[in-house]
Amino acid sequence: ILFWFHGELCLSDVDPVSCETRGSDLELDDVVVLCPPGCRRTRMSVFGTGPYAAVSSVCGAALHRGALGPSGGPVRVLKQRGQHSYVSSYANGIQSLGLSRWTSSFSLSGRWTRVWNGSFMMMMMMMKKIPFPGFSAPLMLVDCQMDVAVVMDSSRNIGQRRFNLQKNFVAKLAAMLRVGASGPHVGLIQASDSPKTEFVLSSYTQPKDLLFAIKELTFLGGDTNTGKAILHTAETFFTQENGMRRGHPRVMVVMIDGWPSDDVEQAAILARESGINVFLVSVAKPAAEELSMVADRDFMKKAVCKDNGFFSYSIPSWFSTTKHARSVMQRLCSLDSLLCSKTCYNSVNIGLLIDGSSSVGMDNFKMVLDFLAGIAQSFDISDIGSHVGAVQFTYDQRMEFGLFDHSTKEDTMNALRGISYMSGGTSTGSAISYATQNLFRRPRRGHDFLVVVTDGQSYDDIRGPAMAAQRQGITIFSVGVAWAPLDDLRAMSSEPKDRHTLFTREFTGLLDFIPLVIRSICQDFTDFSEIQP
Repeated sequence: ILFWFHGELCLSDVDPVSCETRGSDLELDDVVVLCPPGCRRTRMSVFGTGPYAAVSSVCGAALHRGALGPSGGPVRVLKQRGQHSYVSSYANGIQSLGLSRWTSSFSLSGRWTRVWNGSFMMMMMMMKKIPFPGFSAPLMLVDCQMDVAVVMDSSRNIGQRRFNLQKNFVAKLAAMLRVGASGPHVGLIQASDSPKTEFVLSSYTQPKDLLFAIKELTFLGGDTNTGKAILHTAETFFTQENGMRRGHPRVMVVMIDGWPSDDVEQAAILARESGINVFLVSVAKPAAEELSMVADRDFMKKAVCKDNGFFSYSIPSWFSTTKHARSVMQRLCSLDSLLCSKTCYNSVNIGLLIDGSSSVGMDNFKMVLDFLAGIAQSFDISDIGSHVGAVQFTYDQRMEFGLFDHSTKEDTMNALRGISYMSGGTSTGSAISYATQNLFRRPRRGHDFLVVVTDGQSYDDIRGPAMAAQRQGITIFSVGVAWAPLDDLRAMSSEPKDRHTLFTREFTGLLDFIPLVIRSICQDFTDFSEIQP
């Protein structure tokens, strides 16, 4: 966030606070806090005229001194030693009280004025390489384009006081993420007996509005049904109606006090399979004498996107949470580490190699297309998601459509169902080579699959082309019908052979293979992802 201070352009992290936050509540000796709007309507205690007793409201003192306007904003607070006499006074519509002595004080340094559209101005300055006064090192912007659901613990275990501390942490995290119309969007759900969606991704795209909404949250009480809240968020929250943006990573930050009352494993599995990166921030882990009350001691490992230490974060006490906001923010914004953004449904390239030989026949060919359409239908086909391409073969090969020819599922399905039957001989080996060289020639993201459907014996060698395709990183499924030799099918397919080789006597049996192929693609994708660095 950018501010003018004493004539210089400065960059500073801010700690969002409430109107009632006192100087003694602040942990740092020199800190910039962000006061919400409307503090004049709040009952605040202010002691002294400057310096102020540390028991004073920081925002109230800022209003008294004239360092804060009615719409709120940033204030720099400097802690000082206590003194014996704090003088009362009336200034800027605020009456401060006198106090004989207090153990510590604070002063407010100057008036800060926020620059309009500061993020844009900073970006322009960086692009034009204009230096910032007072900064010799280059400034770095955090690229954090994502949709975030924060699941707060609102159970009776946490209580009102720690719930307020949790709100402070979430507010600071939201401020650091720099929410904006084209930046990260944040929504919030409370976990209790039943989950409650407080606001969705599209509700607030301005930082002040978002921070005020967090401040106004009401404590619910009830059980710590974290699993139920994760399930609710995974099933209902990330929708276009709620402001979810296509192509933006989906992140769920789950706050928990102690341990959950319910099971989190099944809900977390659904979240992972839906492409949601689940982070768990655990505060005040159970003590040794409390472990007997924890139903599942591995709940943290089971709840997160991946049990690699990156997606779980432990904080010893709610009173120190704000110190950890920056570390949590940095993890959230490490986009390359959000492993669950990529799923088998949105990160694969599927080539369809279709036997159009005379032995298939027109009616059976239509059943083959129905089978392949059933597979393609299950994937998230888009310009930034999965891709599907098709080649038909006899003795010759015909590119029906490439992996990047259609950027929507609807267009892909129409193209697939519109393929016309060729008729001719069967050269499966040449067709595999053609698909390898033409269908998969363009650089791609995601894992590559080739589904070969044939009803007879090939007139050429299939082993060499199949091995060459697999060396190129293409996983081959061989689907045989009628007179297709099982030995040839197994020679074509990838390891393990049993998972990638399918055979049916009748074309009507192909439809039964749809869930098997989809499940195997997802299993291959998971296995492939786990061996990546």
